[in-house]
Amino acid sequence: MPHFVSGARAAGAPSLSIVLVHGAFVDGSGWQQVHGELAGFGFEVLVAQHPTISLGEDVAAVEHLIATARHPVLLVGHSYGGAVITQAGANPKVQALAYIAAFVPDVGESVAALNEAAEEPGETKAPLLPPQDGYLIVDPARFPQAFAADVSPAITRFMAAAQLPWGLSAVVATLTHAAWRSKPSFYLVASADRMVPPSAQRRMARRAGASITEIDSSHAAMMSHPQEVAAFLTAAASATPIRGDGQ
Repeated sequence: MPHFVSGARAAGAPSLSIVLVHGAFVDGSGWQQVHGELAGFGFEVLVAQHPTISLGEDVAAVEHLIATARHPVLLVGHSYGGAVITQAGANPKVQALAYIAAFVPDVGESVAALNEAAEEPGETKAPLLPPQDGYLIVDPARFPQAFAADVSPAITRFMAAAQLPWGLSAVVATLTHAAWRSKPSFYLVASADRMVPPSAQRRMARRAGASITEIDSSHAAMMSHPQEVAAFLTAAASATPIRGDGQ
């Protein structure tokens, strides 16, 4: 089991706001339990609801939340949300980045390019259907096991039916900023992930120089292990120095 800070309020917790950024095929509701945990620790917690149609629109939505935050920001991204926070994290108000089973592109890279890396034996990638009208979705029949095998089947069947289509322009967009190059980063590897191979998660995290923690979880760690995810984020916030320009 990973070692985390306990559920008690971390030292200095109220001095940071936490912005939660969802990935592809889902919306911000997946953060509900994590939001409740973090709010209970004393954090201001903001949840992005971005359309996942284009990277530029998603970054703009997140930048709006960053602007409204009362404190300097810990920016958190799940899955494709990792690309969004890597670009949006250039904002001087952002103090650190936290990735959860997420893509971590560099400047000039796209999520599509990162997804081309070969997985290791026993690993799988997202079971995507062929694109239609410029959008991707996960095969609904395979979604529950691929995305969230450790979440209630009743919930995952609904998630499969209620997917938010992922725009191809967001998939292939290349980044112009990589905030992890100049800011602290933290990475939670989901070791039972069937959407983004764990080996790829580890490679991206190491390249970013992130502090790495692992959890035995599906891709949807924030839903199946909300307390552990909240504790991971609390620990990241506790380890993040507040720079003078984070206004």
